[in-house]
Amino acid sequence: MSPRRARRKEPARPPVFPRSSDRVEEWPDGEWKVRSLTGGTSTKDYRCPGCDQEIRGGQPHLVTWPDWPGGEDERRHWHPVCWRKRLDRGPGRSRY
Repeated sequence: MSPRRARRKEPARPPVFPRSSDRVEEWPDGEWKVRSLTGGTSTKDYRCPGCDQEIRGGQPHLVTWPDWPGGEDERRHWHPVCWRKRLDRGPGRSRY
């Protein structure tokens, strides 16, 4: 019997991100990856951090996360308008 060859280890697979629909947006608070979700691809309910209102499953919205290693763990689901206006809100200002 001939000796077995050691198998090469497969390189670690990258996380699910990025997808072709992902884009990077530059903002004063850094670079953010942004994904637009259609209503058909979202089934769970989320709470928008901008307006604190519910984003119902099936409703189009955005998913954003910081563009740095490990940033995927900080993903948040936003209404598109709330994402665009998030820097307009300062401390003590109403969300509405």
